[in-house]
Amino acid sequence: MTRLTVRPQSDSADKIKRIARQLFAERGVDGVTVRDIAEASGQKNHAAVAYYFGSKDALVRELLIDGAKLIDEKRNALLDALEADPAKLNLRSVLEALVYSSIDFGEPEEVSGYNRFVFLLDMTHREFFLEALEGRWNSGYLRCMDHLRRLLTGVTEKQKTQKLIFLGRYLGAVLSAREGKLEDSSRPHPIWEDTSTLGHLIDTMVAMLEA
Repeated sequence: MTRLTVRPQSDSADKIKRIARQLFAERGVDGVTVRDIAEASGQKNHAAVAYYFGSKDALVRELLIDGAKLIDEKRNALLDALEADPAKLNLRSVLEALVYSSIDFGEPEEVSGYNRFVFLLDMTHREFFLEALEGRWNSGYLRCMDHLRRLLTGVTEKQKTQKLIFLGRYLGAVLSAREGKLEDSSRPHPIWEDTSTLGHLIDTMVAMLEA
């Protein structure tokens, strides 16, 4: 069989990526076929995903890294600022860097559905998720975890690990829920639209770590 050559990306490829990310956010990677993506993005040829990206896995990987780069850049910049002024480096400030870097990190069309897509991918394809990031595109997250582990006192290393695992799952679930509601324009979502909501989220994360 002749191997398909990945083509330079175009407006059609960008549309495929936007549609695929939304479908993956709604159904998970396993719930979406390349045919679903092609049809939803208006492609007459169902081989369009292979034409532009080589495979479904390659498309998933590209979508993951696209958003991860944006988040990582923002997160590392926030951490650099904190580390430059150690007096401001505490549990809450590190958690703020973790949370605020995960929202509003790109143009709406560029990142729509990203938190839900990543949360489901991490839950269902953990090995693929970590391998794709290569320990490179989540460097800011790892820095946050290192700071939180150092700042946690009075508990064993095992308990620290448990708390940070719980924290990561909790953050992913809440940001996914928030994203889904804010992208739903069919009705108001007063809780999620309230500017104080993220501050309250961080309050609960601090309490989780200090409990």
